[in-house]
Amino acid sequence: MKVTAVIKRIKPVQILGTNNFKLQEIHVTTEEQYSQTLAIQFVQDSTKLLDNFKEGDKVTIDINLRGKEVIKEGQEPAVFNSINGWKIEKLES
Repeated sequence: MKVTAVIKRIKPVQILGTNNFKLQEIHVTTEEQYSQTLAIQFVQDSTKLLDNFKEGDKVTIDINLRGKEVIKEGQEPAVFNSINGWKIEKLES
């Protein structure tokens, strides 16, 4: 799946857990009649893909949608979704 959008914000790399899991999130705004703001995560080595991008760049991002169901005793199941980027390309303005 692909998303074409403008980078609104690039957040710093986060190092999580005892395994030093790397996560970096960007916020993008799509350019369509009803624009959407999306948070897209890049993880582990794919965080390096963001090094050459800046806010305001128009990009195409290849993404995967991820979801996980969490069931806690005595509660309704909850589903958590994320959008993971694995390729990003700058578009000419």
